[in-house]
Formats: sequence, C-alpha cells, structure tokens
Amino acid sequence: MFNLSEKNKKFLVPIVSVVAGFLVGAIIMLVWSYNPIQAYGSMFSSALGNMNGIGETIREATPLIFTAIGFAIASSAGFFNIGLPGQAQAGWITAIWIALANPNLPKYILLPVCIIAGALAGAIVSGIAGVLRAYFGTNEVITTIMINYIVLYLCQYLMQQIMSPKLRVDMDATKTVSANGSLHLDWLANFFGQSRINAGIFLAFIALLGFWWLMRKTTTGFEIKAVGLNQFASQYAGMSAKKNIIVSMLLSGAFAGLGGVVQGLGTYQNYFTQTASLDIGWDGLSVALLGGGSALGILIAALLFSILKIGGLGMQTIAGIPYEIVSIVIAAIIFFIAINYVVGLLFSRKAAVKTPTDHHPTSTQAVTLGKEEQL
Repeated sequence: MFNLSEKNKKFLVPIVSVVAGFLVGAIIMLVWSYNPIQAYGSMFSSALGNMNGIGETIREATPLIFTAIGFAIASSAGFFNIGLPGQAQAGWITAIWIALANPNLPKYILLPVCIIAGALAGAIVSGIAGVLRAYFGTNEVITTIMINYIVLYLCQYLMQQIMSPKLRVDMDATKTVSANGSLHLDWLANFFGQSRINAGIFLAFIALLGFWWLMRKTTTGFEIKAVGLNQFASQYAGMSAKKNIIVSMLLSGAFAGLGGVVQGLGTYQNYFTQTASLDIGWDGLSVALLGGGSALGILIAALLFSILKIGGLGMQTIAGIPYEIVSIVIAAIIFFIAINYVVGLLFSRKAAVKTPTDHHPTSTQAVTLGKEEQL
C-alpha cells in the first residue's frame, strides 16, 4: 500500500475515506435497526432527485468552497488556520452592514463594495494571527481559536449596540438587504425550483480558478509553498518568511470572509445573532482536507459534503433516521483521512531513522521541490 506514488495516494485516500465513512454509518444504522439502503437512497434522492434539491445542494456547497480555499492556502504555508468561522462571520456582518446602510446605491457599485469589504474584514481578522505568528512565534492554532470567540461576541455587540436600529428588525436580526446588495438571481432560483441558489456559485468558480492560478502560476504561490516546505531554507534562498506568513494568512482570511459574504448576501439576505461559531468554517476545513488542497478536489469535496448535509434532512423526514447519522458519517470520513496522514507521517519518520545519512534539504533542494510541485 505504501509503495503507491504520492499522486495515486492523494487520489485514492479521499475515495477510500469516503467509502469507509459511509460503511461506518451503515453499520451504526444496522445496529440500531435502520435500513442503510433506504437511508442513503433517501439522502441522495433528496439532494439530487429534483431541481430544488440540486439547487440547495449547490447553494450549500458555495460557502464551503471559499472557506476550504482559505484553509488550503494557510495549509500550503504550513499553518493550521482554525479561525475560518470567525473570519467568515466578520465578512458576513461587514457585507450586510454596508448593504443595509447604502440600499440605493447602484448594484454595480454596491455589490462589489460589499464583497470586497467582506473579504477585507476576513483578511484583517486572519492577519492578526499572521502578524503574531510572524513576529512573535505565537501558535496560530491558539490565536485563531481565541479570535473566533472574540469575533463571535464582538459581532453580537456591534449589531445590538452599535448598528443603527433603523437597520434592524429587532435585537437579534437585521432587515433584509435591498435587491441592489443581494446575490439573489430570479432566473437562477426559478431554474432550480425556487431554491436559494444564488450568484455566489459563479464567484466560487472564479475563486477556484484564482486559487489554482495563484498556487500554480505565480511567484507568491511558489514562495508560500516554499515557506511551507522549509521556512529556514526559504529564508536562505532570499525569501522573506515573515512576509509570506502574513500574506498567506491574509489571503486565507480573505477567502473565508468571502464565504461569509455569500452566506449573508446570498443565502440569508440578512445577518442574525450567532450562538456558536459558523459551521461553514469547520466544514470548510474538512472539505479542504478531503479535497487534498487542490481546486478540483475542493469542488468535489464541497459537493459531497453538501449532499450529506441537504440529503441528511431528507433522510430524516423520509426514512425517519436521525440527522446525527450524517454527522457520524462526516466525522468518520475525516477520521480515516487523518489516520492515513498519521500513518504516512510515521512511516516517513521510520524511513528517516533507517537512513542516518539523510540530511535536511538545502535551500536549493527545497526550492527545487517546490518548483516540481508547481509544474
């Protein structure tokens, strides 16, 4: 098994993990006397059996694509950005606030401003952790987790105490944005059976292409990956580790912020009090891991997660099976991916111990390795 090439492993591991996750879910259903064939049948028919279901599945996948790209960029630089929920929430409230405060601006002005502002809000939140890591060596996992809670309650305070009452319905929800600030498209929603699918899906495809181009065709993407491979060798080769740490976190947060923008201007058309960190942040992290950090992988993984989420509701109503089974399937998929990562890491360390003549890559080797990945 471990003689497979890295390319084949990256392709096979997600497939095996998904199959294993579904098998775990089926076993649990059998233990509790549920019919897994009926359950999964109702899941896929609900998510893909009609135009409304397909539209909702695509709509559910849209913000996950953005947050997954955000995680993938940080991961390429060697960082574990746990702050995706907070960054997405910052983008959400920022975009909604601007849209509500300027309802009469032309759509071709208001909508781009809201989108850019939401991305900047996410970038700022993520950039804080990036600066702390670059200049003080602070662990980004700890700082981003803490910032998630700061953003969660700060957004609640801003909406309830700072936002003008004219923009709110009550203390827990804002008014609906005007058509000029909305991502809703009548023709698209009508085509997909009056679902909540919106123009965010087109932005998501642009984001996927931009992500691929950034990481494969630009100097910035090359340097981000080089720093992730070996920070010290990259510095020796003339790259600024601090700059690339901050840049990677800013880009990561910007994409996560766009995920929140799509949720606000596309799915819900308003902002409301959040009692916990946004699911699209955590799910986006899982999508990035399942997709292997590639643009195509992220797209496929986001659609799979959306089928599980949307189809899970149908599984509950049609087959009478608890929705929590879906969470178990998702957790099992990520579990099997993590196992493969840990096993691979252990085997690589074992190989290193057996060959004591191995040494750390030089700057030239690290850069060459990064260039091979780029091609």
